[in-house]
Amino acid sequence: MIQRVFKRIVAGTALFTVELIFIWLLFVVCIIGFLYIGAEILQGDKLSIDAAAFGFAKDISNPGLDQLIKIVTFFASRQFLTPAALLLVAYFVFIRKHRWYSLKVPVVALGSITLNIVLKFFFDRPRPIMPLVEASGLSFPSGHSMVAASFYGLIIYLVWHNVRPVLWRNVLVGFLIIFVLLIGFSRIYLRVHYASDVLAGFSAGFLWVIIGIWALRRLERLSKKELDPVVEEETVA
Repeated sequence: MIQRVFKRIVAGTALFTVELIFIWLLFVVCIIGFLYIGAEILQGDKLSIDAAAFGFAKDISNPGLDQLIKIVTFFASRQFLTPAALLLVAYFVFIRKHRWYSLKVPVVALGSITLNIVLKFFFDRPRPIMPLVEASGLSFPSGHSMVAASFYGLIIYLVWHNVRPVLWRNVLVGFLIIFVLLIGFSRIYLRVHYASDVLAGFSAGFLWVIIGIWALRRLERLSKKELDPVVEEETVA
């Protein structure tokens, strides 16, 4: 019995350590990646990855893939994510009844959109010429990629911490990661963003979801600590 409990503690500690290391590595990589790409854009340099990505997309393009790409990119559009976020909030408020999860959704989603607008204004990069679909606004960083990284990054976090069967958890996380990458690629394929826009959008989006979740978890812990003395006083009275 003691050995079994000890093994579970060791396994849990190891998993927590691996998870923490991964998050920190992702955080550092995203910061370095965004700063590097941003510096290149501000200097007016052309990144070779942009031309290479457009060339690859052109080589594989066909009418069937065009339709599939348009479907994929829809799942990071305002028309889909707004009702999806509202439904997720409603689920955590009325069904799951988890106040802090319901707060994470609007904080991550609205914060990501706001940050994207600010960054676009700061970098002021025009979109690629000859897009395959209508697109307005500035190019850097990609709004679809940034919002997809933050929103679906939050879903990945929720799945990782709430789906118990390990197999299903890994399958869902793997699917979501691939789906986010496909959304980013869809913006390059449709020629509405450069590859550097997409990579910067991913970096900023994942950074925001990490910071947002960390901040809300800190607030959650602090609020519980502040409530404890009140409970104790009521018990004494």
